[in-house]
Amino acid sequence: MSQLSLQEIIDIVEKLKKHFRSSLENLDDVDHAKALESETLSKKGSIASLNRQLGSLDQELRQSAGAVINQARAELSADYEKALSKLLVQARIKELESEKLDLSETVFDSSFRSGRTHLITRTRQELEDIFIGMGFTVEEGPEVETDWYNFEALNIPPYHPARAGQDSFYLKHGQPESMLLRTHTSPVQIRVMTSQQPPIYAVMPGRVYRRDTADARHTPAFHQIEGLVVDKGITFANLAGTIETFTKAIFGPNIVSRLRPGFFPFTEPSAEFEVTCAICEGAGCRTCSGTGWIELGGCGMIDPNVFGAVGLDPEVWNGFAFGFGIDRLAQMRYAISDMRVLLDNDVRFLRQF
Repeated sequence: MSQLSLQEIIDIVEKLKKHFRSSLENLDDVDHAKALESETLSKKGSIASLNRQLGSLDQELRQSAGAVINQARAELSADYEKALSKLLVQARIKELESEKLDLSETVFDSSFRSGRTHLITRTRQELEDIFIGMGFTVEEGPEVETDWYNFEALNIPPYHPARAGQDSFYLKHGQPESMLLRTHTSPVQIRVMTSQQPPIYAVMPGRVYRRDTADARHTPAFHQIEGLVVDKGITFANLAGTIETFTKAIFGPNIVSRLRPGFFPFTEPSAEFEVTCAICEGAGCRTCSGTGWIELGGCGMIDPNVFGAVGLDPEVWNGFAFGFGIDRLAQMRYAISDMRVLLDNDVRFLRQF
C-alpha cells in the first residue's frame, strides 16, 4: 500500500463502490443485502481492510487516503440503508400476499339461507337515493343532543307547549334537562346551517326517541328523515312541488297526497302532509283510524327566528323544511297493519320483502 499513489487509492475505492452498488441493484432478498453489507462495510469488510493499511503510508498521503475511504464508507452506508428499506417493503408485501385470505367463496349448501337487510334500512336507502337524485346531499348528526340544538334553536324555548307533546328522554348529564336523546332529526338542520353557507339542499335521516306507547302506528324508538332547503327566492310552491315529486317517486302514481294547515314552532306557515292509507285504500281501517288517510309528516317555510338563531339574515335567505317517519312510510308502502312487527326482527317477516 505504501507504494500506491493517491490516485491509485482513489481508483481502488471507486472500483469497490461500483461493485457494491452494482450488487445492490441486483439483490432481491434482505439476507443477501445484509451479507453484502457485512462483506463491504463491517469490521472485517473491504473498507475496514483499506483502513488498516493506512498506517504504512506517509503522513500526508495517509490523511488524504483516509478522507477518501471515509467518504466512500458514508456513501455506501447511505446506499445500503436505502436499498434495505426498499427490500423490507417488498418482503412485507410478499408476506401479506401469502397471508391473504379469499373471503369471496360461494356457499353451495342448499340448506343455507342468507340474511336480509331490514325493511327500515332498505327504505332509508331508497329515500336517500331518491333525494340525491333530486339534488340533495345526505347529512347526519348525533343521537344525543343538547337542549339548544333539539329545542331552543328551533324556536321551542323552555316551557313551550310543544315540548310537552314530545315527552323526551332526558339524560343525567350536566345541568338538569340539558341533554337528551333527540326527539327529531331537526337538530341536524341547525348543525348544517351553522356549519355550511347557503345555498343548502340537504336531507337528514336517523333514529329518534320519544316516550310513545307502542301501538299500531307508534314506537318509542323510530326513524325520521327531514329535508332542508335554504336559498334565495324559495316559495311554498317549491315546497309543494318537492313533496309531490317525492310522493310519486316512492309510492308510485296511484297514491294521493294532500297538504292541510298545521302548526310547528320552527316553520311559518306550516302544513301536515298525508297520503292515502295503503291498507284500506281510503275506505277506512284500524290503521288509519277510519279516516282513509295516514299522516306522513310535517312541513313549512322556515321561521325567521330559526334563521336568527343560526346567524342567517331572514331578509336575504328563506327556505323550507319537511320531515316524516321512515317507519310510517314503510308501513304504508308495504301495507303493514301494525308497526310493532318492525321491532321483532322475525326473519319470516323480513323475507316477504
